Amino acid sequence: MTVSTKDKRAAFRNLHQSGCFALPNPFDVGSARALAHLGFKAIASTSAGFAWTIGKADNKVTVDEVLEHLAAISAAVDIPVNADFEGGFAHAPDGVAANVTRAVATGLAGLSIEDSTGDRAKPLYERSVAIARIKAARQAIDAAGGDVLLTGRCEAFLWGQPDLALVIDRLTAYAEAGADCLYAPGIKTRDEISAVVKAVAPKPVNLLIGASGLSVKQAEELGVRRISVGGSLARMAWAGVMRAAKEMAEQGTFTELANGYPGGELNKMFG
Repeated sequence: MTVSTKDKRAAFRNLHQSGCFALPNPFDVGSARALAHLGFKAIASTSAGFAWTIGKADNKVTVDEVLEHLAAISAAVDIPVNADFEGGFAHAPDGVAANVTRAVATGLAGLSIEDSTGDRAKPLYERSVAIARIKAARQAIDAAGGDVLLTGRCEAFLWGQPDLALVIDRLTAYAEAGADCLYAPGIKTRDEISAVVKAVAPKPVNLLIGASGLSVKQAEELGVRRISVGGSLARMAWAGVMRAAKEMAEQGTFTELANGYPGGELNKMFG
């Protein structure tokens, strides 16, 4: 690696100053290096995509497994890496702070903290607790030098609570608590996106692309600063594997293998 962690973090912050950029989500070292090879300026991990690579469901990985994964990706590329750090792998704010401190040490340029509990009966942390968790993450980052970009996430739309007023209330509170970037996965209409952007301005907003179907240019026109794709690239990879494997298992034929990416091109890319 020729680019220092300090420089990657500075570059990542600079990307958030203006315009809109794609922040694709690799699921292992190979896909991270491929995205860097294609010219992306930064990448972000995906909790689901990584979990599937080790045969686990999303949200079932341990903090130690995730930290090892983040360290490997950060070391493999010369571009900034943002971490999908789920809920900080702890409920209490001090536990979040301890784990964020460990995450910062992996060489990340940024990380996000969610407000979902994982409990469908009570999917979001109480507002005051959620804010305290963001404050704890902020303090941990500041104690480590302060140059890691913190994203505060409101998961309401993903957990069956499509209440835009609630989302905006929480995101503005997270911004005040020290989040550098705000994120509400699940919002999809232009009105929803614009409302969130305006509510937290001038702080940048991350958009999870999907149902909105927006291009980078269209998202930029709404004021979005960065676009991530979550586990979509991982699901695309699994789609190819499962199509070919099902054909072999069910039909005893191998025609789908002809659609594989050329091995020579992969060897050339990875040098």
